[in-house]
Amino acid sequence: ALVQAVHGLAALDDLSGVEVLVTADEEVGSHSSRALIEERALACGAVLVFEGAADGGGLKTGRKGCGTFRVSITGRASHAGLEPAAGINALVEAAHQVLEIAALGRPEVGTTVTPTVAAAGTLDNVVPAGATVVVDVRVESQGEKERIESAFAALAPHLDGALIAVEGGIGRPPMPESASAELFAVARELLPGIEGMSVGGGSDGNFTAALGVPTLDGLGAVGGGAHADHEYLVVDAMPERARLVTGLVNAIRDARAGRQA
Repeated sequence: ALVQAVHGLAALDDLSGVEVLVTADEEVGSHSSRALIEERALACGAVLVFEGAADGGGLKTGRKGCGTFRVSITGRASHAGLEPAAGINALVEAAHQVLEIAALGRPEVGTTVTPTVAAAGTLDNVVPAGATVVVDVRVESQGEKERIESAFAALAPHLDGALIAVEGGIGRPPMPESASAELFAVARELLPGIEGMSVGGGSDGNFTAALGVPTLDGLGAVGGGAHADHEYLVVDAMPERARLVTGLVNAIRDARAGRQA
């Protein structure tokens, strides 16, 4: 992706007004870089994101908002054979919570709520005193983001004496297709037939789009198998993608000059 960006920019006659921002913490939430990303996006007025292309080389014109919640349950340990009733079974409480949490999903509006990791217990003859559940959440709208966050905040124990603590949230807001519409129209003129699609994964483009800054994503390598052992990129597609970058930057500049005239 960086190679394509550099070659695309190298073909420009003038680099004034163009910034290349490379950050290293996107995969872990962009906690350190988010403020800088948002600051520079507002200053520049348009954002091209070099995440990998969508299936078939398409551009990513929309993204779900995404986040992770961690639900911690505190119960009370006791001997599972001698006095099980003296304990508060955190694993049983976690089971109640998992079912309640999973029911929050609304796939018909693009909301997925997926418990992904759970842990509880220490020994086979001890009522578990603690349990944790990690949940992946994806949403397409701000309204769903608020609904889900409110639902997690309202989680209450089912067992007397159990305690529930919730951490996390939906850190990346949704990237609506409207944020990329103008730039995607330009991309289709430059590269007829290229497709755009909304995807479930998040990127730093979620932040810039949420600010109202025109944002086009998926300009990176064409390939497949993301995060897998068989991940690959199509080398022959790189020159075409670099030319697309050149054309997009020129179009953004021309549009800005027209507005200022």
